[in-house]
Amino acid sequence: MRDTFSRVLHAVAKAVPKVFIVVADISPAISMGPFRAEFAERFLNVGVSEQSMISLCAGMAMRGCRPFAYTIAPFTIYRPFEQIRVELCYQNLPVVLVGTGAGVTYSTLGGTHNAFEDVAVMSSLPNMSVLAPCDPKELEAAVWACMTLNGPVYLRLGKAGEPVLTEEAPEPFQFGKVRCIKNGSDLCILGYGPILSLAWEAARQYEARQGGSVAIYSAHTLKPLDTAGITRLLSRFRRVVVLEEHSAMHTLGGQVKQLAWDARSDATIATLTLKDEFIHLYGPKEDLLRAHGITLESLLACCQGNVS
Repeated sequence: MRDTFSRVLHAVAKAVPKVFIVVADISPAISMGPFRAEFAERFLNVGVSEQSMISLCAGMAMRGCRPFAYTIAPFTIYRPFEQIRVELCYQNLPVVLVGTGAGVTYSTLGGTHNAFEDVAVMSSLPNMSVLAPCDPKELEAAVWACMTLNGPVYLRLGKAGEPVLTEEAPEPFQFGKVRCIKNGSDLCILGYGPILSLAWEAARQYEARQGGSVAIYSAHTLKPLDTAGITRLLSRFRRVVVLEEHSAMHTLGGQVKQLAWDARSDATIATLTLKDEFIHLYGPKEDLLRAHGITLESLLACCQGNVS
């Protein structure tokens, strides 16, 4: 996803002269080489100074520019939180905060480099939109969508090597709308971000064992949330499984349950999330997800009705 972001932003910069990228001295910015070569005056590296990154972007936005602030997710949003809240959200400035390696992607570097409460934190800020595309193609559409918005956006990315999940999606990407990326009629898996690749494998195994068909929906826009679209899913499917590479606290699963209550839905809802704790395990991402309880087997159990 990092390389896709760099490629797409380069294309956006060719079309929009006032697009800038401000980075905080990180190695993923190496993929910004073509952008930097063609638009050197629009590539700014502030060093390890995330507060300055946000303040600089705020100033550029006030002068009519469209800046993107880019670094590893926890450093994009946690270290400069006051600047984000006061300088971007309070003034409703069109700055895109790009957090790469969200969730537990940086699994070898520990809790300091994990961002598993980021959706909750960013969603709590007035005027902030939150986007979490599930694959490189959805990311491409999300970047262009950011250019149409008038306020701040948090764009939550994976890292590298994510598979394409939406090549044959039956519905197009629309900002603010949940999107069907796989048709099905018996149950629905709803989620966001690269973790949805696990939903595809679970759907294949469920269909092979149980028969029927599993729908997969991408909730790529987490704020503003498509409450009407989710309510329709709750009326259509007898079982909805919400899958998130995010803490269980204050995020999509809880909102789905609230919508179900408000709509008096008969759907059974299961949620599979990261635990609300720091897990001191270092190694492959799959190991850390397993320690949090997110595995193919646990997702299948949710689909089969063995977990609520």
